[in-house]
Amino acid sequence: MDRIGVCLVLLLGMLVASPWLAHAATVQADTEISALIGKVEHARGVTFIRNGSAHGASEAAAHLRRKLAAAHGRITSAERFIDAIGTRSSMTGIAYRVRFADGREIDSATWLRQLLRELRSERLRSPRPAASTAPAPAPALR
Repeated sequence: MDRIGVCLVLLLGMLVASPWLAHAATVQADTEISALIGKVEHARGVTFIRNGSAHGASEAAAHLRRKLAAAHGRITSAERFIDAIGTRSSMTGIAYRVRFADGREIDSATWLRQLLRELRSERLRSPRPAASTAPAPAPALR
């Protein structure tokens, strides 16, 4: 096969693979965002400050889920989720804050980025599940 043919085959392969790769990236982003909201929902000793009002963990998670649903699929990564949804009020522009049990407060974006780093670190440390725990079938006799 000449160089042009090789290039055409590679180009065709990229065109065929690109929707699959985009879908895989979307699935990973959705999984990370869902896990991140789950971490928010189960946070203990944390109060979420939104527009000057204090909210518990489950309220904060529900609010983030509503905002994510309202984004209608425009959020393509966990980082984008944090920047577009978890950082500030879309109505007032006021930054969300997180207050810890010791009274210390930080911007929610800083806290969410830390949670995302922890999630990714946990994913890297956890072993991959085995494809199957059932023994392999015996080879057929001829």
